[in-house]
This record gives sequence, C-alpha cells and structure tokens, in this order.
Amino acid sequence: MDNKKSAIDIFIDKSFKESIPSELPVIPTRAKLIVFPNSVIPMIIGRKKSVKALEKSLEEYNNLLFFVSQKEIELEDVNVEDLFKIGTVGRVVQIAKLPDGEYKILVEGLKRAEIKKVLEDEEMFRFEIKPLERKYKTTKTLEALVRKVKTLFEKYINLSKKFPQEAVMVFKDAMDPEIISDLIASVLPLELEEKQELLEELHPKKRLELELELLMREIELLEIEEVLESKVREKIEKGQKEYYLREKLKAIQEELSGETDEEIKEIREKIESSKLPDYVKEKAEYELSRLEKMSPYSPEANVVRTYLDWIINLPWNEKTIDRIDIKEAEKLLNKNHYGLKEPKERILEFLAVRKLSDKPKSPILCFVGAPGVGKTSLGKSVAEALGRKFGRISLGGMRDEAEIRGHRRTYVGAMPGRIIQLIKRLGVKNPVIVLDEIDKLGISYQGDPSAALLEVLDPEQNNNFIDHYLEIPFDLSEVVFITTANVLHTIPTALRDRMEIIHISGYTDAEKYYIAKDYIIPKLLEEHGLNKSQVKISKNALQKVISEYTREAGVRSLERILAKLMRKIALKIAEGEKTISIKLSETKELLGTPPYFKSNKLEKPEIGVATGMAWTAYGGEILQVETLITSGKGKVIITGKLGDVMKESAQIAVTLSKSLIEEIDKSLIKKFETCNFHIHVPEGAVPKDGPSAGVTLTIAIISSILKKHINNEIAMTGEITLMGKVLPVGGIKEKLLSAFRSGIKEVIIPKNNEKDLEKIPEEILKRIKVHKVSNIKEVLKIALMEE
Repeated sequence: MDNKKSAIDIFIDKSFKESIPSELPVIPTRAKLIVFPNSVIPMIIGRKKSVKALEKSLEEYNNLLFFVSQKEIELEDVNVEDLFKIGTVGRVVQIAKLPDGEYKILVEGLKRAEIKKVLEDEEMFRFEIKPLERKYKTTKTLEALVRKVKTLFEKYINLSKKFPQEAVMVFKDAMDPEIISDLIASVLPLELEEKQELLEELHPKKRLELELELLMREIELLEIEEVLESKVREKIEKGQKEYYLREKLKAIQEELSGETDEEIKEIREKIESSKLPDYVKEKAEYELSRLEKMSPYSPEANVVRTYLDWIINLPWNEKTIDRIDIKEAEKLLNKNHYGLKEPKERILEFLAVRKLSDKPKSPILCFVGAPGVGKTSLGKSVAEALGRKFGRISLGGMRDEAEIRGHRRTYVGAMPGRIIQLIKRLGVKNPVIVLDEIDKLGISYQGDPSAALLEVLDPEQNNNFIDHYLEIPFDLSEVVFITTANVLHTIPTALRDRMEIIHISGYTDAEKYYIAKDYIIPKLLEEHGLNKSQVKISKNALQKVISEYTREAGVRSLERILAKLMRKIALKIAEGEKTISIKLSETKELLGTPPYFKSNKLEKPEIGVATGMAWTAYGGEILQVETLITSGKGKVIITGKLGDVMKESAQIAVTLSKSLIEEIDKSLIKKFETCNFHIHVPEGAVPKDGPSAGVTLTIAIISSILKKHINNEIAMTGEITLMGKVLPVGGIKEKLLSAFRSGIKEVIIPKNNEKDLEKIPEEILKRIKVHKVSNIKEVLKIALMEE
C-alpha cells in the first residue's frame, strides 16, 4: 500500500483530521510496544486474530485500528481481561507482506481512546471505543516546561547516539506540547508500566513532568556508561603499548646476548639425527633458517614450526619387512573368511608374486560387492599375511580434493591430505591402506577427489606423490592400496582403469550358516561375556534365523539379529539360569515374528504377471512385472518409478509383442489399436533401472494378450532386442541367489551368461533348473502354461 506522506510529514502535519468510528477492530501489542498519538511506529503482525483485524481494517474501516497493549508480554493467546483499558487509534500508512505470511506495517498514532464495550467476534477482537481528549491552556509554566524537556532530550540524543539526523530535525521544529510529549514517550527506553502511564495521562503538562524525571534518570545512566567505556578504552590502549614495548625489549636482549633459541636447537638436532632424504633435509634446513629470522610469537612462525614437525616425523625411510608364507597366508584367509574362493586365490597370487620378485609392482585391487560380504576385512587379512601395518580411509561422501592432496600452507588451519596423515600415524612408508567406498566420492566447487586419486593409485606415478602441504615428493609406491565399492558404474572410467576389479558375490544360506556358526557366534559370545558351555543354538533354529529374519547378500544384518539373541540369552543367565538351549520353536518368542516368513514369490500362476530377477547394490531380489489390458486407443502406460533404460525396454517389449502376436494369431493384433496397455512394477517408491527386465516385460505383455498363465515357479532375466534376441546381463550370481532364497524352482537366463554359472554354488544348481535361451520364442515355450 503506497503512502503519500513521509514519516516527517506525519509528525508535523497537525492539520490532519480523522473521523474516528465508534467501533474498530483491535490489535493487541506486546514486547513493550505501545502506539502513541502524534508518532509513527513500525510493527510486525503475525497472530491470526491480529492479521484478521488488519484485513478488516483495510476493507471496511479506512485503514483505522485500535492498538492496545497486553499486560503480560509473554502471552500468545490473550483475552480481553489481559489488555489495558486505554489504547491508541492508529492508521496503517504502509503495509508489506513478508515471505512467512506475516505483515510489516507502519502505523500513525492518531488519538487516545478507551474501551467502552467488547463486541462479539470469534475471528478477532472488536471494541466499541470512546476517544479521549483533554482541553488545556498554554501557560508560561507549560512553555518553560516544554523548553526544559526539549533541552534535556537533545542532550539525551547526543549521549545515546541512536537517533538519525532526520528525527532530530523533526523534534527541533516541533513546539506543540502534545506532539513533544508523545514523541518523547514513544522513543524513550521505558518499562511497559511507565509507557502505559504516559499514555493514560491526558494532560500534556503532567506527561512532560513525568518525562522530565525519566530523562534525567536516563541521562545520568548514559553518562555513567560513557565514563566506564572511556576507562576500558584506556586500559586496552595501555595493554597494547606495553605488549609492543616488551616485544621490542626482548628482541634487543636476544641481539645483545647472541644466544640461540632452545627450540631452534632442538629442531636442528632432530633434522641432523633423522635419516631424511637429501631433498627433504635441504627443505627442512631452509625452513629452519626462515624460522630463526622470525619473531617466535608471529603467526607465520607457528606455521613454519608445524610444517617442520610434519616433515621431520614422516616415515621417509621406515618400513616393515614382509614375511610371506603362502601356506600360512592361506590358513589365515580360511580362518578369517568363509567361502570367497576367487578373492582368496587372487590374494594368494598377489602374495606369491611379492615373494618371488624383488621389485614387484603393487596392483590396486578393488573388491566390489554388496555391503557386509567382507571387503574391508579382506584388506585386513592381506596386511596380516604380509606382516604390515593396516590403515583404513573412508571415502564415502568426500567432496574436497584437499582431503587427498592436502591444503596449501597459505590457508589457515592447513594440513596434509588424509593419506599422508595416516602414513604418519602408522609410522611406516609401506602399510596396507584400504580406501573404503570409492564408488561414493562426490564432486563440488572444492575439486574432484577422484581425479586426485588417479595419481595416488597409479604405480607409474605415485613414487613421486606431491602433497600440497608438504610441497616435496613422497614415495607411495610401496604402499599396498586396496579399494572397496558396492557398485562399479559410479566410479569414473579413468579411475576404474587404475584398478583390478574382483567381484565378491553374496552368500548362500548354507554359507551363512557356517559363517554364523564358525565366525559370528564365537565372536558375539566373547563380546557378551558368554561361553560355549552356557549357550547352545540348534541347527534348525540358526537356519530359521538366516532364512526368515534376514534377506541380504552379506552377513551384517545376520550379525545384528544374532547379537539381539545373545542379549536375550545374557539376560536370562544374569537372572540365574545356568545354560540356555535355543530350539526352533523358541526363536519367535526371543526375536519376534519373522519379517521374511512369507516369500515374495507368486502363490499361483497368473495372467499378465511375470517374475523377474533384479540386481541391486545390496545383492539380488525378485520382482513381479504386471500387465493389464483395458479398452482404449493403443496407449502404453508405464509405472513403478522406472529409469530411462527400463522404460526403453518396456517400449521395445511392446513393439516385439506386437510382432510376435502377428505370427501367433493375427486376429489379436487389433488389441494394440483398441486397448491400452498398463505395465507396472510394484514397490513404486524404489527406483528401478536397467535393461535386464526386457524378457520379463515381453512375457507379461504376451501373457495378458493371449490370456495364458505364466508359471509362477519360473523367474527370468535378460535384455531383449527388437529382433527377439536375448542378450546377456550382469549380476547372474546375485539374481540366482535371490531366486533360490525366494523358493523359485526354475530360472531363465541368456545363453551367453552360461559362463557365469561356474561361480554358482553347486547346492543352488542342484535345486534350481536353469534354462539357457537365445531367443524370446524359447522363453514363451518355457514360461507360458498350456491352458
């Protein structure tokens, strides 16, 4: 709302007359905020009733409102009894709506008024009011009082230094006792009761007398504050002067005595005694010579001292001697890990090369697999087999290149990168370092950490790795780097090229049983203060925990469930029981209802519903693809939060289905023009993408057109082409594991994935029939049931 008068005009426009209605909407004010006549005040309106009153004022009351203060400023919801009886009629001269829905308004105080009657209104306060006026004569006494108050107020303004020059000029020009008294009352920092007293006083002479006392009090307080501030300022200046003189005296004394600082001596001795490489020693001596010329209390001297501490204490030459015994290493790996045949073989090959070669290149092994399959612990086993120190760095969420390369010393709080920090902490130049979660590196305005890792993980370059903080090369070629990841596609191609990828698939239920029996349970018994003689868990009970309480590729959830079981057992033993035997029937009592008791496999064959197999970063799972045909005009609807690749597979499936139906029964081809096809993959909140659902989508569509049931005991995977060819896909082991866990009896995979069956445990291949297909027509014969 535009305001044609400025704030100054409002103060001095005495000729402005306002016709005040007998009733007005009301805004209760708080926080010591009182609107005085002859003044302008800004305020924020946010309470529901106040906003309603403001809107009513703008619509029906010519921007007029009655402002009255509440007695308790903390109250949020006020009643009429919580308000003073006398307030001020004011006009809203400016209004602005804030982003949070509140209003910022500028109010011009017009006239005092008192509440006569409360009008009923549920949405806001509305009162019948009576304007208050007091006739008075302008006497010599009143004029003298006005002059005295103006003089004191000008002194107050000069001492407080809070008022703009504009407001001072307005006050100097005003001579009316009403305006003077109300203006002073509105700006003085008074308590609520004092301000209300000034508002309720109608005679300007009495108001001015009260304000005279208040001004004298405030001026006295401001003068005391000014004296205190002056004393503090003098003390600070004196302290700075003394510090400067002491520093100068110290410098003169050092110059006269010619004594070398003890700290400099100590650093020089460390440089001489440490067997540093020549280029490092040269750098250290240069920095020490700079330090000698600096004031020991300067910030730069502290930076140089910290830098010297880093380069002197880094293990430039210290390393552990490898002790490689292949048979012992094999025993160690089998002791620490169950299964994992391929990773173990590769680790033993790696150790064998190091044993036979004097200068072996250290390949960068990258273990890729679902969470909880033992990637990081394999790295620990490598360190243990080599007899080296072990360190781990988590790269997940890292977005700053300086975390790898370090900060330049010009920055405040600069430090070397985390690799150099870890090497210093381990105290050797040839540790085994596991770089965890390399697939979860980020990029930000601070650089790309994955680009910095290109040098670290390249055996041809990392012998001269330069950290930005050190500014001198450090040899990383003897460090054995092992990286871990859940997925490969998020790792940049150049970085992936530096590493040798070793896939670690999930565990079968049988493997989980032996891992739980031989590894997890003994560890948990020790952690919970139990021993084998006190706890006995039957084979059936443990198998039920694995199959019905967990559904994962790794064993992390299994460990959590077993830890819960151990806590229950520990409680019973603490209560007095000697031994606890866990049988199949007792698992539900101890662990609750199994979350995976019911398989997500279809209970019976259905039309238009095919079972697919999906790979995820956490293992594998089966999912249903549903197709429903309704009357329409050939529209294809795809739902289930599918990615772009999977949507393209659905389009290919529709086109291919049309071609196949034309061969099978030409009379059904009209359905593609007269019907709509709705393709849905349940669990719509979970993102799904990839080409491997092409076969499943095609079978679901053809089943719904031919009205033939799909065998619910069969799960399938494979990419489809427009020509009907079935192309190979990834994650075969994880997919078959998920089908096995879900009770599927037959699976259909691409023929070119036959080589992947070598990695599938025999126990699964014995229980699941695997169909290897190269064309969609083969899938139709296997999956569709004869009616």
